[in-house]
Amino acid sequence: MGVALPLQVSRRWFRHTTSLVIFALLLFYLCTRSLRALSGCRPGAQSCITEGPPPFQAQQQSQSLEAPDWEEPQCLGPHGMLGRMVRPFRASLNLEGDVELSPYLAGWRELIKFLTPFGSIFTFATSEAFDKVTALEARVHGPDAAHYKSLAAMVAWERRKGLLELPGVAPRNPARSSGSKTALLLHRALRWSQLCLHRVATGTVGGPEPGEQCSDAYGTVLGPHHPWLIRQAARLAFLSFPGRGRLLELACPGTTESEARAVLAHAAGTLEDVYNRTQGLLAERGLLQLA
Repeated sequence: MGVALPLQVSRRWFRHTTSLVIFALLLFYLCTRSLRALSGCRPGAQSCITEGPPPFQAQQQSQSLEAPDWEEPQCLGPHGMLGRMVRPFRASLNLEGDVELSPYLAGWRELIKFLTPFGSIFTFATSEAFDKVTALEARVHGPDAAHYKSLAAMVAWERRKGLLELPGVAPRNPARSSGSKTALLLHRALRWSQLCLHRVATGTVGGPEPGEQCSDAYGTVLGPHHPWLIRQAARLAFLSFPGRGRLLELACPGTTESEARAVLAHAAGTLEDVYNRTQGLLAERGLLQLA
């Protein structure tokens, strides 16, 4: 008996410590591991990852938002969190089929602010995104700013200057990654965020909870590129994901559930449009394997 109690305590301590180590490893790998190419929706490019049409309930909610007497929720207005995110992302899609980098990065900054309260698994992902946004902004506003107006212009200039890394080869100094590689990593993070928001918005009553849906999105988009240990840590981390009601409240405070769902679906649709445009541009230039 004199030995059993300390042994039991030590086992509990070991399990607790192991969980912390696993979660720390998840955070380390989550946004920095190399990913395989995802598909796009531009002519001549690979097909995009589609979510399919939203459930009938979500379609009805979206239609109700388009009614003439519908009043735009504050969260989607000029001063609302979703509105501040959607507008610059939409503005980044120029008429020439390119992606303007300055509004794209402004949209990312608002997306980071929006996702941070959603839980620890997003907190680390957004902190990694913040570093990448800051690094790319330094180029957009730096001495070579004329070549960083848009995604296509950036890629063309970095290719002419020999600044692009070899596909699949990690740079000796990650801090000196090309702007194109930084944009590719942001692009992939955008897909996971978009899938999570879409599924939160369109999930049916009695269906899977958001944690399960976002975990499934992780397993589809990022999991295949992570070691077994990281995949297991991610599965555990999603168990503490907020419920749908709380997420919708955070997304659009002061609205009904149906309004919050429709507004969030609209925001996720904008992110998907940006993702598909960027995916096509990167695919056409053979850069989906750059990292």
